[in-house]
Amino acid sequence: MKLIEPKVTPPLDPGFRPASLANRQFLEEVRASGKAVPLRIALERERGRVSLFDTEVFGEGAAEFEDNLQYVERLVKTLLWARGGWRVVVGGPAQVGEYIKEMYSPGGARSFDYDFMGRQVYEKSFTVEVTDADSVPEEREASVSLGRHLEGCRIGLDLGASDRKVSAVIDGEAVFAEEVVWDPKPQRNPLYHYHQIMSALHWAAAFMPRVDAIGVSSAGIYIDNRVRVASLFRGVPEDIYDPQVTDLFLRVRDAWGCPLEVANDGDVTALAGAMNLEDNGVLGIAMGSSEAGGYVDDAGNITGWLNELAFVPVDFSPQAPVDEWSGDLGCGVQYFSQECVARLAPAAQMGIDPSKPKPEQLVDVQEAMAAGDERAALIYETIGVYLGYALAYYYDFYKPRHVLILGRVTTGEGGRVIL
Repeated sequence: MKLIEPKVTPPLDPGFRPASLANRQFLEEVRASGKAVPLRIALERERGRVSLFDTEVFGEGAAEFEDNLQYVERLVKTLLWARGGWRVVVGGPAQVGEYIKEMYSPGGARSFDYDFMGRQVYEKSFTVEVTDADSVPEEREASVSLGRHLEGCRIGLDLGASDRKVSAVIDGEAVFAEEVVWDPKPQRNPLYHYHQIMSALHWAAAFMPRVDAIGVSSAGIYIDNRVRVASLFRGVPEDIYDPQVTDLFLRVRDAWGCPLEVANDGDVTALAGAMNLEDNGVLGIAMGSSEAGGYVDDAGNITGWLNELAFVPVDFSPQAPVDEWSGDLGCGVQYFSQECVARLAPAAQMGIDPSKPKPEQLVDVQEAMAAGDERAALIYETIGVYLGYALAYYYDFYKPRHVLILGRVTTGEGGRVIL
């Protein structure tokens, strides 16, 4: 698979090779070869929901057949983290499907994804099935209508990594709001989280005659209001995670006796953007400690997709930075977060102590930017080039009409440079 040098080069990263350009070149060559064959990928997630993605690859016997392997592997990686799934069905040339099956196996290069998507997220044995394009399961998507409801007495709760915010709303009018600093990540006892959440809800409820519904937003993966993976509970030992954390919000719902919905904060941000714009088809991208994503479809609904853009590959260069968590190359967290700012600071010769915590390094760069330091401007310009090419790649999977960019990395003059 050919890697294409971008016409607009990130000033601090000349080796950047955008996923969007590589895929575009690959598909142009496939269609020009006269040997194109269909390839269909289905991903099954909770409750039998299936996402489908159709493309083309070189047929067997084509001189460029080996190029299919990297193209499809990066495609499967993207679909897993954008949409989610515990079962992947690859319909097309058998050699391509068998390659994906080997890569996404306990001993394969993507063993992290195999374990994470199967055991941790969907509580299933992750599987890859190989078949022909005509035998791939049909699409079975189901979006969810959340938000936009203002009538009655409602509580909104946002659980951040360093603070929690709660508000009480009666018929669309806020009657109470509170922000409290907390430190959930290192807490080993999940009762800390439970009682902090209940305390916030009780404070809000004290300002209303009743509670009709509760909405919760937080970073992480939540399926059917159950906690699958969330940084809030990172300190909880694994042996008590499932019995005490997984159904925590279901216990909160039962205690209050009213509807409660938990959504990823990226989806909530995209929904807020759609409400503000009075339009749908919104992709939200938050650049903070990591890269968070959210999506509201053309009908104004949340899709149930994972939208974990931090682990979607955007750079296909073999020299791309490695994500220390998943062990993969070129993933979004290294391009659209404070991790990226810290990574680029040495290339910009900023002279920032690399041992300082990442948030403090970001503050140093922001202060330099505010003071007119051209070295800091190069960091933001580099991120802006990354973003332009990444949006072209994301568009192949989301088709948004609007993109909402926010987060600490975009604060101040640097954000204007990025946009």
